[in-house]
Amino acid sequence: MRLTVVGAGPAYSDVVGAVGACYLVRSGPHAIALDLGHGAFAGLAARIPPEQLDAIVISHLHPDHFVDLVPLRHYLWYHLSPAARVRVDAHRDLADRLDALHAEPGFTARALDVVPLEPGVRDIGPFSVQAARVTHTGDSFGFRVSEGSGGGLVYSGDVGRAADLAPLVRPGDTLLVEVSFGPGPVPPGAAHLDGPAVGAFASEAGAGRVLLTHLLMGRDRPATIQAVKDRFPGPVELVEPGFDTWI
Repeated sequence: MRLTVVGAGPAYSDVVGAVGACYLVRSGPHAIALDLGHGAFAGLAARIPPEQLDAIVISHLHPDHFVDLVPLRHYLWYHLSPAARVRVDAHRDLADRLDALHAEPGFTARALDVVPLEPGVRDIGPFSVQAARVTHTGDSFGFRVSEGSGGGLVYSGDVGRAADLAPLVRPGDTLLVEVSFGPGPVPPGAAHLDGPAVGAFASEAGAGRVLLTHLLMGRDRPATIQAVKDRFPGPVELVEPGFDTWI
């Protein structure tokens, strides 16, 4: 499998070109996208014709993780002839959210096939996608994506308790994990992680390497990486759009 970071931004940023969460996972002619946050559609479409995606998997219903399903829907419905469809695995309320945004019942269903997410394993093309609920919104999910018996990519989405990811991680897996509050600390009640929490969890879970994402504006980047390295002995990187690696 190959991972390409399309967008790694949080809900707001002062970095020119920053866009919401979107992570493209490919194997041969097959591909899935993990999340499609604000501004991510253009970067995704520049890398793959969106109609060729096996699915888009949405971690939770915050705009920085799903709102560019709107331009995707427009592209599928208006740009292609005949119109195309894409599968979207997401919280069962997704269609209602997008329909309400446009005050148009049926807006979503014209081009997107929404498959409700539940904890467990599902096959999407050659990928095995395991979903587990995590602490963030009322129904937020983290995922493990794998192919065959090889190592997996564990994507946290947004999560307030690193231990929620434990059912997904197998020794040697790549952990793509949010580190919103940088070197820390996390303010009380904020359902996100910081570097110390990520590092401690990655070490305990036996992750092979850690890819950090979703760093909030104003947090110190080198200090964030170091906070993870202080507790985790493996490779640690802070990813940006365009980051590309084999899993």
